[in-house]
Amino acid sequence: MNNSIPLAERIRPATLDDLIGQEHLTGKGSILRNAIENGRIPSMILWGPPGVGKTTIANIIAHSLQVPYFQLSAISSGVKDVREVIETAKEQIGSILFIDEIHRFNKGQQDALLGAVEKGIITLIGATTENPSFEVNSALLSRCQVYVLKALDQAGMVRLLHQALEKDAFMQSLQLELKETEAMIRISGGDARKLLNLFELVANSIPDAVKKQEGKIPITDALVMQVAQNKIALYDKQGEQHYDIISAFIKSMRGSDPNGAVYWLARMIEGGEDVKFIARRMLIFASEDIGNANPNALLMANSCFDAVAKIGYPESRIILAQCVTYLASSPKSNAAVVAIKEAQKAVQQYGDQPVPLHIRNAPTKMMKDMDYGKNYQYSHMGQGNFIEQEYLPAPLIGTKFYEPGNNARENELRKFLKDRWKDKYHY
Repeated sequence: MNNSIPLAERIRPATLDDLIGQEHLTGKGSILRNAIENGRIPSMILWGPPGVGKTTIANIIAHSLQVPYFQLSAISSGVKDVREVIETAKEQIGSILFIDEIHRFNKGQQDALLGAVEKGIITLIGATTENPSFEVNSALLSRCQVYVLKALDQAGMVRLLHQALEKDAFMQSLQLELKETEAMIRISGGDARKLLNLFELVANSIPDAVKKQEGKIPITDALVMQVAQNKIALYDKQGEQHYDIISAFIKSMRGSDPNGAVYWLARMIEGGEDVKFIARRMLIFASEDIGNANPNALLMANSCFDAVAKIGYPESRIILAQCVTYLASSPKSNAAVVAIKEAQKAVQQYGDQPVPLHIRNAPTKMMKDMDYGKNYQYSHMGQGNFIEQEYLPAPLIGTKFYEPGNNARENELRKFLKDRWKDKYHY
């Protein structure tokens, strides 16, 4: 009984039948199970939150197909490692290469895989917690099937805890009774590895005197919380608290409170939140909640995203703090998001209205003969680079979608628009 190996590794499933969760991919008759049972799997990207079975599924595939299996981590491997595996795989038909956290590979590293995948030298299985359409090169992504994995539900988490008690010799020896599971499940937030690590931590925290007592040792929510508060950070990157904290973070910035915003930022940093997730939310916020009240906010947020993607923790916390305090201290406007929502409603209500003839493109003689582009007036020929003409389809003439916010910058925009359009849009 080797207790130096974590519980999650000791009971890692070896077959699909032992796997808990992901039934939509691995259950009877599912697409991935059928591919495995037929002995032919495509190159694939397994996309899902941490601890839901990405590595386990890759191991099961290799075990089931009985083929050469190579495993690399994008954190510690480079182009040289990839090329060495590919050279070895050329001599071993049907080789599978599993790359954990493939989203951390840069373009050059991903390009090194492309030829081997195209030629069938390797079957690639990549695991990522990030949206592959953002993080994986389009050329490589087009040659892979993307499978989306889901966080384990409560029933699956309970089954996993019982599986640990039934299959692990060390856990069996402690004579544990799962009296309550809510605290472990809530803290783990659908992450099976985190759940099992916490379960083992709780088991190891039971005093020897209690272990020697007669009868089973009850695992209660109170015991779990006592251990958790002493031993682990109670920030859960996938569960309810994750969403509560990002909500508090956004609302603090929206409410122009840099103090509240930087506190919730610190909570996420201390909890190990993905630096790009935080920066991505600020990028959205800059347009959704500030917009034209301060156009520099979007530039700042975009620069912040680029910078933290390059350097990561711990230094990126300073860049995040600079951007957060700037966004929180900036004037606010949601006019842009209101405008696009109203325009989308109009599209849904009026359908696909024809483009007015005078602003259509006319690249051919036939189109010109059909009056495409006829009577269009080039705005720069007018005074102040403006000539009044119609840009909306007939049913929407005079409709105002964009209402500038009441702030210094957008009041300037309001004045500009009123000077041009007079009473047409009632600016």
